[in-house]
Amino acid sequence: MARILAAMSGGVDSSVATALMKQAGHEVVGAYMKNWINEENIVGHCPWEEDIEDARAVADQLGIEFHVVNLMRDYRERVVKYLLEGYESGITPNPDVMCNREMKFGVLWQWAKDRGFDGIATGHYARKIDGSIHRGVDPNKDQTYFLAMMQPQQVEIAHFPIGHLLKPELRQIANDLGLKTAAKPDSQGICFIGEVKMEDFLRTFVPDKPGKIVDLEGRVLGEHRGLHLFTLGQRKGHGVPSNRYKEAYVVVAKRPETNELVLAIERADTPLLWARRCTLTQISTTGPDLSQPRELHAQPRYRCPAGKALYTPEWNGHVLTAHLEFETPQRALTPGQICALYDGDRLLGGAVFATIEPVG
Repeated sequence: MARILAAMSGGVDSSVATALMKQAGHEVVGAYMKNWINEENIVGHCPWEEDIEDARAVADQLGIEFHVVNLMRDYRERVVKYLLEGYESGITPNPDVMCNREMKFGVLWQWAKDRGFDGIATGHYARKIDGSIHRGVDPNKDQTYFLAMMQPQQVEIAHFPIGHLLKPELRQIANDLGLKTAAKPDSQGICFIGEVKMEDFLRTFVPDKPGKIVDLEGRVLGEHRGLHLFTLGQRKGHGVPSNRYKEAYVVVAKRPETNELVLAIERADTPLLWARRCTLTQISTTGPDLSQPRELHAQPRYRCPAGKALYTPEWNGHVLTAHLEFETPQRALTPGQICALYDGDRLLGGAVFATIEPVG
């Protein structure tokens, strides 16, 4: 059996994952990644102390060694910097995806490897089958999207003990084992930061840059506080009320050259909102070959159905990029966001949306 470091977040999922690894006969040690303590006093709930206490309590219940690993400097450099630079440049980054690649299976794995561990177990709803990552059995909890940018060597040492479970089944196991976290609600918010609104987080680090809110014809609808506070497809939070027919406005474009936020009434054919064709950069494979054209399924956001698409890669020097054409138009494809690539339930890898070609 292997010596496994269990990444314990203080939630029920990672608690059960840790318990199942121990039941399987592995030598298991628990670790909490201390990434953020909200020194800036951002509005919101940052429960790191409570999470450490809960993770330690579960480790004690399971009779395993437990460590708090301070990775705050690495988290700011690898995740927070990526997040802030992305929003400042006008794109929409995904810190949760990068947290997995750069922190859990990056810095934390190096810490574990240096101490003689053979792998890392996490509470992701995902499965390892024949060395490949597959979707979790529970369609409402599948988290393979957040693993799309992992590298093959990271996949090799990763363990996902709960991917075969439905959430109610997992809760039942936690109850049967009497784990302290059995009834703890699922966490929400930014990865390892907590229940903090992205707007509040960004405004702490990025100064406001007010500009006009306009419609497709250029009519002024209002004023925004900064383009970095908005993302394409956003229906709420822009401050522009519905029209007299109670039709809602949606963000369809950001124009950094004029600092304008563009809204339009959302309909089935709203200009700029729908797209079939796009380009991908930073292509990352979890193992399979992504250097050849193929049909696959592409998932442009978490909790968004994967759409059938034609994937056509090309080399620009030594850099692999790709053209992606969806079979049906997709709503609010967004530069900077992660696109997860699948063959059925098998995760092939992921990439970053670079350019979008709107329909019409």
